[in-house]
Amino acid sequence: MMLDAQWITGFTDGEGCFHVSVNPHKEMSVGYQVLPEFTVVQHKKDIQILHAMKAYFKCGVVRTNHGDRYAYRVRSIEHLASIIIPFFEKHSLKTKKNLDFLAFRDVIHMMQKKEHLTKEGVKSIQKIINSMNRNRK
Repeated sequence: MMLDAQWITGFTDGEGCFHVSVNPHKEMSVGYQVLPEFTVVQHKKDIQILHAMKAYFKCGVVRTNHGDRYAYRVRSIEHLASIIIPFFEKHSLKTKKNLDFLAFRDVIHMMQKKEHLTKEGVKSIQKIINSMNRNRK
């Protein structure tokens, strides 16, 4: 299955998610781990779409999500920064999801500068997260 950029953009607008979580982690210097993730979830009958996205981007994994749902996930900071973010900068999302993408991009840039390794950086990232996805007003 060959996908084109505009199709991926539209599909992501409807089915994708740019998500960042901050989890307590004793072994981290500031006591928290920041975990960014680009995800697209589909029913197992449409798993070929997820594999096609993985082939298109040449990164990420396709894994079981919940029950009969599967997810294409990209979690690597390097892949998010060098592949996923440039793609969506070039091929803009059309819905309010673009605002979540822009916030997500800000977090990735902060992480590239190692700001997530400071308490102030984690607080700033948490503030961004609190304005994303379902929390967006």
